[in-house]
Amino acid sequence: MCAAMTTAPATGRPAWLLPTLAGYRRRWLGKDVAAGLSAGAVVVPQAMAYATVANLPVEVGLYTCIVPMIVYALLGGSRAMSVSTTSTIATLTATTLVSAGVATGADNAEDALGSLVTLTLLVGVVLLAARLLRLGSLVENISDATVLGLKIGVGATVAVGQLPKLLGETGNVSGEGFFSGLAAVGRAWDSVNGVTVALSAASILAIILLKAFAPRAPGALIVVVAGILIVALTSARDAGLQLIDPVPSGLPVPTLPDLDKLGALVPGALAIAVMVFMETAAVAKGIRKPADPMIDSDTELLAAGAANIAGGMFGTMPAAGGFSQSAVNEGAGARSQLAGLVTVALAVAVALFLGPVLSLLPQATLAAVVFVAVVGLIQIPTLVRWARISPRDFWIASVVAAVGLTAGLLAAVGLGVVLTLVLVLRELNIPKLDVTGRRGATLAVHLGRGLYTANALENERAIVALATAQDEPIDTLVLDVERLEVVTMTVLSALEDLDRDLAGQGVELHLARLPGSALDVAKHVPWYQGLAAAGRVHESVEDGLAAAAD
Repeated sequence: MCAAMTTAPATGRPAWLLPTLAGYRRRWLGKDVAAGLSAGAVVVPQAMAYATVANLPVEVGLYTCIVPMIVYALLGGSRAMSVSTTSTIATLTATTLVSAGVATGADNAEDALGSLVTLTLLVGVVLLAARLLRLGSLVENISDATVLGLKIGVGATVAVGQLPKLLGETGNVSGEGFFSGLAAVGRAWDSVNGVTVALSAASILAIILLKAFAPRAPGALIVVVAGILIVALTSARDAGLQLIDPVPSGLPVPTLPDLDKLGALVPGALAIAVMVFMETAAVAKGIRKPADPMIDSDTELLAAGAANIAGGMFGTMPAAGGFSQSAVNEGAGARSQLAGLVTVALAVAVALFLGPVLSLLPQATLAAVVFVAVVGLIQIPTLVRWARISPRDFWIASVVAAVGLTAGLLAAVGLGVVLTLVLVLRELNIPKLDVTGRRGATLAVHLGRGLYTANALENERAIVALATAQDEPIDTLVLDVERLEVVTMTVLSALEDLDRDLAGQGVELHLARLPGSALDVAKHVPWYQGLAAAGRVHESVEDGLAAAAD
């Protein structure tokens, strides 16, 4: 959305605080409460499940539904987005911790929590730095093909990583990569537990059927409740059904970071920050209604950065906008981030009162929730369709996915960012020249893109080629440089070289419509001073054509 007003007239509060409450109507309250409860029914069990992806205690996922969501509700610009952790972020968190040599799991929970705090804080700092540097639009340039490749890599890696738990294996290979997951599946066949497999299959089937025939029903919550009831009312534990680690009752408390692994966590924090912003921006734009304010990248960077810094202080996982819970929130009629605060209230109630109940939850049930969620990321039909429509996008997505499955997800994110920058630079480097007029032997050419270091030479060559390729020779070229808002010494040198090259072809260069900001720099350069003294600088293209004809 456009930059917000400095204050909210009706309340006197700063406009950056609770922006989604601007113009709030009392009649929206019921919808916000219903939407917050509906989203909470999805996000709470999912967040706990995603914590297990990173081999972290389930309460860490639960806390991620509290602190980051409160901060986003205060600062975020999307009316209906629900912010917690996501499958992609959880997977990158696991990969980062494993790559940094951080031991996770029940026996190392305290050590892992210190490194997790550091990682989440780093993610928040990177996002806030990107906000200060106004890099939101740059990150948004990451192509859909790159995102699709990352989704396929994440989906396949996490899905394979859940298979051992679905079969009854107690080991955790989250974060160790796709092929480590496959190897773990092979080892799990020796310890397959029939009760676990039956529960896993039933849970997966139930979620799929509920999604197909009762899409408004909270499938994950229903399966979680069913799993707890099975443990409470039967002797499934005696048959070898494994439960999650005990869940303590209580709220998150401030936690100190562990800086021992700081350097090793930085690359992963950069990758996670990129994905946090990409997911948050994509979800915010995807669920925005036409009547809602436009989504502002800088506002979302600020909100996401602050949410992660606050969350990091309380030991949460990195947080981002989640599509599934946000879609539920929006579908239930959420009108503001008050719905998010209702979801927080539900998560707080669960944390305070349901710890002993949640401790009865089978590992297989949480694994089933994760498995169904991430399988939807493996969009092979989309990849096949792109192979016919846009081979370039197909190959980009395929390469990114292949890197994610072989070299790891951090490498895939890095490759995705590099590919995006290469494609953007390639697009900017293609000269865009339009002939806008001709009068006798004078040709007027509009420079469609600004000049900078990387594309100056290409444009110089293209202009010379255009001037010399005319059916009827020309002796003057009026170059319309209205797009030249910023001029560097490199660009001025390129224009001087262009003047010399055209002169070598018997063509005199004139400049028209040079912006004032560029003129402030150019007027101090001897070459430009000579050009202006010779009457070869004009306020309009028409003036240039007329002057050359005289």
